[in-house]
Amino acid sequence: MLWLMTMGRRLNGVYAAFMLVAFMMAWRGALQAPTLSLFLSREVGAQPFWVGLFYTVNAIAGILVSLWLAKRSDSRGDRRRLIMFCCLMAVGNALLFAFNRHYLTLITCGVMLASIANAAMPQLFALAREYADSSAREVVMFSSVMRAQLSLAWVIGPPLAFMLALNYGFTTMFSIAAGIFVISLALIAIKLPSVPRVEQPSEEAAALAQAGGWQDKNVRMLFIASTLMWTCNTMYIIDMPLWISSDLGLPDSLAGILMGTAAGLEIPAMILAGYYVKRFGKRKMMVAAVAAGVLFYAGLILFHGRTALLALQLFNAIFIGIIAGIGMLWFQDLMRGRAGAATTLFTNSISTGVILAGVMQGALSQSYGHASVYWTIAAISLVTLFLTSKVKDI
Repeated sequence: MLWLMTMGRRLNGVYAAFMLVAFMMAWRGALQAPTLSLFLSREVGAQPFWVGLFYTVNAIAGILVSLWLAKRSDSRGDRRRLIMFCCLMAVGNALLFAFNRHYLTLITCGVMLASIANAAMPQLFALAREYADSSAREVVMFSSVMRAQLSLAWVIGPPLAFMLALNYGFTTMFSIAAGIFVISLALIAIKLPSVPRVEQPSEEAAALAQAGGWQDKNVRMLFIASTLMWTCNTMYIIDMPLWISSDLGLPDSLAGILMGTAAGLEIPAMILAGYYVKRFGKRKMMVAAVAAGVLFYAGLILFHGRTALLALQLFNAIFIGIIAGIGMLWFQDLMRGRAGAATTLFTNSISTGVILAGVMQGALSQSYGHASVYWTIAAISLVTLFLTSKVKDI
């Protein structure tokens, strides 16, 4: 446990603030995201089509805004101030959802505020990477422990969200989410540093952008692979609660237990991945993670009992825990000097995966039944395994 002791010595106030802010931002998301469809259908009165449209518009707007902000953040301005601005928009978004029940307002103003607010997380990780690089600290381990805070938030957030929404109402829940971001905003202003930008000569900067951007085939291949990884994960998350109740005849509450178990197991998976990545390299770690995903999705086809589904969450946790942490760092290493763009590209691969998953899961389950969803996921995971193995190791 020498690595843990070393990490403890390195956790100064700034590092602790990074972790606390990451946890609180993720906690806000874990409060709002699980109950959004319930809020739109019950409180706003939206029909299923309009609920799905809201998710699609929200994801597309998030991609466009985050790409624009990432490009600007890597070339000019203070990244810390940008994160504070995003947090301020998150406060406005939460308050809008707390006190407004008009669908058109929510899908326009609400989505715009949310798309800016959601850029806070990739910008926070980009700032953390720049700070770790500038202070000569261990980047991979710090990023892995910081990423584990997101999983911890998702262990706590969904049960708390449903408890607040069902017992105290959505206004209370969204107001608490706004309060969390007010506290995050204060922590960022007081504790997080502003990292000076290293100015690149114009010719060098142009060469860096050309070599480390979308023109690089390794970046493109990693983006496609990452998108497919998150497509698999999101198709499972969307379909699983319906599948276990309608096809398997298992209790509805099992869905929450499975998600919470996976989120809890992701935390040690992330930390161990950060510890071993120097020994094995990012590509081997990612290939092993996707292989665990292949086993998980194949297991869902073969085993349908409660105990088996719980046991399979170990493979799910290894899959998500590693790709969520090491995947982001792999983008950053392939795009040296462009931490904001790299982190946002990783985040947008998740958003793109969400868009694809929503369309595919809905079409497959309606036309061919829930079982077809898992055969498709298993096939996609095999393609993802091949693509991941072809990306350059850094």
